[in-house]
Amino acid sequence: MKIYLIGFMGCGKTHWARQLSEKLQIPFFDLDDAIVEQEEKPVTTIFEEEGEEYFRLLEKDVLHMITESHESFIMACGGGTPCYYNNIDYMKRQGTTIWINCSVQCLFDRLIMEREKRPLIKDLTDEGLRSYIQKKYASRKIFYEQASIILSEEQTNMDYLLERIFHPQ
Repeated sequence: MKIYLIGFMGCGKTHWARQLSEKLQIPFFDLDDAIVEQEEKPVTTIFEEEGEEYFRLLEKDVLHMITESHESFIMACGGGTPCYYNNIDYMKRQGTTIWINCSVQCLFDRLIMEREKRPLIKDLTDEGLRSYIQKKYASRKIFYEQASIILSEEQTNMDYLLERIFHPQ
């Protein structure tokens, strides 16, 4: 069983991936953490030194490496992961993709508190952050909507998540 949680940054992918991993007793991976471990530097530094294109290629390579070297896992993907290098198609072929869909307001409320830890938004004003979320969300939605399972953050709880994974509609 390979499960990929996708969605915009701040939607709860890491939280739910950890919870699922514990409940199902299968390994948990955070794709960004795996990249940091491989590169031995924070994502913010990779972006600053190498740029987004380099990061996205690295992200694809690490995604493939983890997928091909593990029989089962739960993975929290980066917000942009499904949007580059046909990653959404790859993940769908390899396992189950779950989109945790959060409203723009919910994302804004969460991200405003953790801006410094996120390289793509750390220098934005509050107004700039809201605008960034709206624009990026709109451009990424076409990829997120391709997920096998779509959940709104409001309806996400462990029982519902397990029900959707094991009894898809």
